[in-house]
Amino acid sequence: MPREPPVMADESLDVATGAGHARLLALTLVVVLAGTSLLAAFFGERSPVSFWLLVLLLVGPLAAPLPGLLRGNRRTFAWATLCLTPHFLYALTEAVANPAIRPLAAAMLGLSLGLAVTLVAYLRLTRKRAAD
Repeated sequence: MPREPPVMADESLDVATGAGHARLLALTLVVVLAGTSLLAAFFGERSPVSFWLLVLLLVGPLAAPLPGLLRGNRRTFAWATLCLTPHFLYALTEAVANPAIRPLAAAMLGLSLGLAVTLVAYLRLTRKRAAD
């Protein structure tokens, strides 16, 4: 007779722990992506005006959801995925067109995709608790 897998006594603890890890990873990835964006802007742009414009367009959207991410607000995690679009587009363009910062562009692509996956993972892990 096949055995049934053991049922955990408190599955909500595992969900909360997983959601906490996803939230911490998301915040870490936001900081690392902002740093990588600053490096890419520094090494990729020649004029000070284009540098500051690029910093504003890349770091600004990352700073907007930070208060809600720190509080663990589910709605912020949902719309924060939209803030990754400038990074993804810039990194993809620079990876193809600018060999000088291709490694940074590849890092930005990986970080932005990883952050998107982490944000969605947090939403999925906290979905059951929000429905209760």
